[in-house]
Amino acid sequence: MSGVAYTHGRAARFYVPLMLQAFSQSLTYPLVGSITSHGPDGVAALTAFSLGQVIQFMIGALGGGLIMTGMVFAKTREGLASFCRLNAIMMGVLLVAQALVCVHPVDTFIFGHLLNLSPHLAEIARRTTLFGVVMQAGFFLRNVPLVLLFNAYASFEANLATVARIALTFAFAVAFPRIGWVGPDWGLFALTVPVLLEWLMSAAFAAKYRRRLASGEGASVWEQFRFSVPLSFGGGLLAVSPFMTAAFVGMAENATEMLAIHYVTLGIANPVSYAALRMQAVSIQFPPEWKGDRRLLGFAVVAGLLLGCVPLAFSTPVLGNWYYGGCQNIPRHILGTTRLVSFIYAFICVIHAVRGRVEGLAALAKRPSAVMSGQIAYFVALVLTLAVTFAVGMPGWAMAVTAIYVSPIAATVATYAWLAAVPYRP
Repeated sequence: MSGVAYTHGRAARFYVPLMLQAFSQSLTYPLVGSITSHGPDGVAALTAFSLGQVIQFMIGALGGGLIMTGMVFAKTREGLASFCRLNAIMMGVLLVAQALVCVHPVDTFIFGHLLNLSPHLAEIARRTTLFGVVMQAGFFLRNVPLVLLFNAYASFEANLATVARIALTFAFAVAFPRIGWVGPDWGLFALTVPVLLEWLMSAAFAAKYRRRLASGEGASVWEQFRFSVPLSFGGGLLAVSPFMTAAFVGMAENATEMLAIHYVTLGIANPVSYAALRMQAVSIQFPPEWKGDRRLLGFAVVAGLLLGCVPLAFSTPVLGNWYYGGCQNIPRHILGTTRLVSFIYAFICVIHAVRGRVEGLAALAKRPSAVMSGQIAYFVALVLTLAVTFAVGMPGWAMAVTAIYVSPIAATVATYAWLAAVPYRP
């Protein structure tokens, strides 16, 4: 599979819009947190709202391999048509699954017993998951135009749609608390409408690239499905990870405060981590040009270090106290611990950027099983780390941080090891 010849400049021009897109779209969640946590239930509502989102993303992640599948196969009209059908089928199945999770008695078991939420908070989490079906549909609909834009190296145009999404979300985050529209329901509204705007704008930008696609042999829906399944299965395991983390942290001492620290710091760490993982797309679009070509690896390390400056900035007293204490309503007595966790997360981006690079190589080699092996390693390492740290009596926040570091390292090592048997040959 050939791509555009690599230079650091070309890689940067392609990656920076993707990085900004991933960062900004993930940033919408902490922005909306300010709407949710200023309702009558305070930070407890944010925890329940976040857990409802975890369930939604866990289900949606079962389609997490679709964009990478499209980047590999949807390069002709026929290949795109098969991809569109696959995307629609998976969207329908997973939206129904998300709705069924909220039906009694399944909802009681998941939100009440498994997540150990009080009846009131369990209802907040259930409602967030149920009405999140609309936002989930927006994410799936966005897959097709994103694939078209990425395959055309039009990452800047993809970013424009996300800029509109973040701008509208920011406007909601500023306006809603001032007019009293606060709490989890308004928080979900403030997330959903901008996602639909992003989809419509992406579709408009991608229309010209769809028309330019040439006819040619394209993989069938079944062939693309078989490629996507290992990626989606592994993505599902990754999505279960926050669920498992919350379950373990919820059993620790001072569980409510520990979960609050965990979620508000992830609100900063996750955007930069997702931005680092966009190295997958860069790796697909700029394949190695010779055996041992590791120029993109160096690029990934530098990008990860730069992205780590964001959580580092939020660990400082001025910015950290303003954001975590003022915007996210974290109690003063745990502000110091919250800033410490943000400091620790400053180094996670390098790991995710390197991981994204090797997962892109696996996709290029059409070996999704290598990616899945890494994701299985991620999940196993996360659960084992949580179990061990819980057994030795670590504080809840430290359990989460340790597991979140160990698991992507395990994923990267496992994927590299799997690929080593049959290296990628351009």
